[in-house]
Amino acid sequence: MPTIKIEMTEEELNQFINDKDVKAALGDKSYVVVDSDKESNRQNKKTTMFQLFDEQIYMFRTYGNSRTGETYLSALRSFKRFRNGRDISPSMITAQLMEAYQCHLRARNLIMNTVSFYMRILRAVYNRAVDRGLTVDNKPFRRVYTGIAKTVKRAVPLPVIKRIKRLPLKEGSTEAMARDLFLFSFYTRGMSFIDMASLTTDNIRGNKLVYTRRKTGQQITIQWESKMQEIVDRYTTVNNRLLPIIKHEGNERMHYRVRQATINRGLKEIARLLKLDAPLTMYVARHSWACVAKSMKIPLDVISQGMGHNSELTTQIYIKELDVNAIDQANSKIINSL
Repeated sequence: MPTIKIEMTEEELNQFINDKDVKAALGDKSYVVVDSDKESNRQNKKTTMFQLFDEQIYMFRTYGNSRTGETYLSALRSFKRFRNGRDISPSMITAQLMEAYQCHLRARNLIMNTVSFYMRILRAVYNRAVDRGLTVDNKPFRRVYTGIAKTVKRAVPLPVIKRIKRLPLKEGSTEAMARDLFLFSFYTRGMSFIDMASLTTDNIRGNKLVYTRRKTGQQITIQWESKMQEIVDRYTTVNNRLLPIIKHEGNERMHYRVRQATINRGLKEIARLLKLDAPLTMYVARHSWACVAKSMKIPLDVISQGMGHNSELTTQIYIKELDVNAIDQANSKIINSL
């Protein structure tokens, strides 16, 4: 990886480490900036958008927030494609240019949430340039989409879960492994793929599966069931890992991302074989568990605790669709009774 020079004053670094995206990764540690204000100001005059991106990515990786660094790298690559590799100064970021960038993204058949993802990261980097006095804020993002659109249906009902479980698949195929991992997530109350990747035999304590959610730091305890064991027994793994997600030691993050893409391709093929009218991903397992639990009249607070949510409001997002369907069914009964 090329060396990246970080050009920040002490005040700017303090602003950076207090940013909500990195604050949790830094903890109570202290850092010292060796560049003088004079040198930083001199260099700032030459700073470009690509360089600002590189600085942000370097800082995220240095302070242990590699996942956020990867999202910024993805946004940088997208913006570089739009610019055909030609760098640009912050002062040249205009509303017209951002509209052109949005058209470029839409022409690549990206959904609006993905467009917003790239725009919001680019806006964060631009705001950093404004904070550093590299440009005045010309509000270049005022005419592009930076919101969050309602997503397509993510949950599938219990009959579909049963069809997925019973679908004849070739043993050892990508599709068979994808199904196993999907079902394991469903069996474990919608465990996320990143948490599944980290599981080892140490997480099984007696007849319980105990792990800490990567997203919230909350400890989750689940009854270890025979159906979970059946999936684990089908695979040979390394370093006592329970599931075949990380197959080699070293650069685990890369192996995780490759496996995630492979599994989602397998799930896509399963959806095609079953002629499902909605996408099938690992995240569907989590939403589906919540909706199936709600359909079985399990109380909301129990579902929320089971999923490791900090608030029942979050759980409501998962099961909102089910509530709408129940209302529609009730309305149909009323209409048909006339």
